[in-house]
Amino acid sequence: MTQSTSTNRPVAIPALLTDKVAIVTGASRGLGAQIAQQMATAGAIVCVNYLNSKEAAETVVADIMAAGGQAFVYQADVTKLEQVKAMAAEVISRHGRIDIVVNNALPHYQFDPSADNTSIETVQWAHFSQQIDGIVKGAVNTVQAVLPQMKAQQMGKIINISTNLVYNPVVTYYDYTTAKSALLGLTRNLASELGPHGIRVNLLAGGLLKTTDASSLTTEEVFDYIATTTPLRQATLSCRLC
Repeated sequence: MTQSTSTNRPVAIPALLTDKVAIVTGASRGLGAQIAQQMATAGAIVCVNYLNSKEAAETVVADIMAAGGQAFVYQADVTKLEQVKAMAAEVISRHGRIDIVVNNALPHYQFDPSADNTSIETVQWAHFSQQIDGIVKGAVNTVQAVLPQMKAQQMGKIINISTNLVYNPVVTYYDYTTAKSALLGLTRNLASELGPHGIRVNLLAGGLLKTTDASSLTTEEVFDYIATTTPLRQATLSCRLC
């Protein structure tokens, strides 16, 4: 299968993940949906996790299957350990294994440069708590849920999704960026502990996407500035992720 680049030239995506079972949390829309679709293109059997957006998740699965891929819908609130354990058990029952987990889920968030959470004078601890609970607790719960299976397999891959705002806070989203920063520490600790079990853990820190619901309030001025900081001088569109 192919994916067009920014110059509209088709590029083949190798089937490097053939028959690998991958759970992508928060995959009903935005970045998570794109990750799910690209993993399916690479041959993975993708488990599309969602919290509330069942119809959107089913659309992602339908798109994957229409393109010749394999995908299934799984509902779970990643902040609830028992729900994530139940999801993992269902995945194992259906597919027999879990090879990859992408911790992408986060609480509802609007990247609004004018919001209270962009200033230390007005951001509230409740903002931090919500993001830490959804992003960090969600990742911890998901890892704990899949770890017994990955250890039994003596292999697995865990990918935590962060943001380059951690390194370059173009807009000071204090709550979101702080929670995403914590994923770096979590990733390093997980990699150190789980490496001997054949489980690799990595973190990906991408840029703000221009075409998602979460970024709908981001001004063109912000995207223009982001573009000046990239080698291609472009803000990232979801269709250009791969």
